[in-house]
Amino acid sequence: MSMIIDMHCDTIHKIWKNGYDLANDRFMLTIDKMKNGGYSVQNFALFVEQEEGIDCYERVTQLLDTFHKQMEMFSDKIVQVTNVDEIKANEAAKKLSAFLTVEGGEACHGEISKLHFLYEQGVRMMTLTWNYPNELGYPNINKTMTDNKDFSPYIPNASDGLTDTGIEFVNEMERLGMIIDVSHLSDAGFYDVYANTKKPFVASHSNAREICPFVRNLTDDMIKKLGERGGVTGLNYCRDFVFTKDEEDAIDNGVSKKSEEEYMMMTCDKLAEHAKHIVNVGGMGVLGLGSDFDGISAYTGMPRADRLDYLAGSLEKYGFTQGQIDNIFYNNVFRVYSETLKSKIL
Repeated sequence: MSMIIDMHCDTIHKIWKNGYDLANDRFMLTIDKMKNGGYSVQNFALFVEQEEGIDCYERVTQLLDTFHKQMEMFSDKIVQVTNVDEIKANEAAKKLSAFLTVEGGEACHGEISKLHFLYEQGVRMMTLTWNYPNELGYPNINKTMTDNKDFSPYIPNASDGLTDTGIEFVNEMERLGMIIDVSHLSDAGFYDVYANTKKPFVASHSNAREICPFVRNLTDDMIKKLGERGGVTGLNYCRDFVFTKDEEDAIDNGVSKKSEEEYMMMTCDKLAEHAKHIVNVGGMGVLGLGSDFDGISAYTGMPRADRLDYLAGSLEKYGFTQGQIDNIFYNNVFRVYSETLKSKIL
């Protein structure tokens, strides 16, 4: 079984909200599940959602505190990392690595000084938006518009991209050695990032729009450009991003009742279909994993952190060699880390 790097989960937000810890089995991701599943690195997102009366910068500092407390609590098993040398050291010590990210650029209030603070705290990747417009740019799913009768999760935002502040931020992120994450960003924003950067960037948790038309997934042209730049997109296990609506309805209305294992095989086969399409379009180096564990709703047959052998089996069924599965599960993202991260804080 391959070692695993997962580019996105929301477990820290769940812990902050519910008061449990990384050992609690109610979470999709736990210390034991990562150990048993063969993980090396988990990217832990500090997820900041715009809420009335809540300061986004204050919220991200609360989430940082939660993250640091988890690292202290389980310091014998998992250690925060900021570069590939630290990942390799943890692997040699048989410890898990925690790679810290932010989901939602509104955490910075559009102020570079706050980006610097997050960098100093060890944040090494940031999703420029979540599902609200912010100081940096616009998303494809706009929560301020979802009640509008004309809104559709299948029509992308091709006109509103990065702001001038957003362009300033991606330039500074490249200088610092902080990975730019375009998951959730509008189509126009994707192309703005591509036009205003030089280094690899990622879509940490997005699938192929050609296989499932939800706008959180990437078009073929985006996948191609991401691959040309040396970036990676991470397979997302969210049901709405894996299956089309018709496929979901067919599963829900199926006459025959399948076992959990059969449903998991069905989901992993569909993820393998996304994977095959993505690498056919963007090359073998463009694909990784981005589960979205603890940020998505549970469903029957959802892949499990401790049983990604099912996904490996589906990838093999779709013609991937063991070496290519190793690339998807680990090597491709590790390469992006190697090409973008710096060994010391500036």
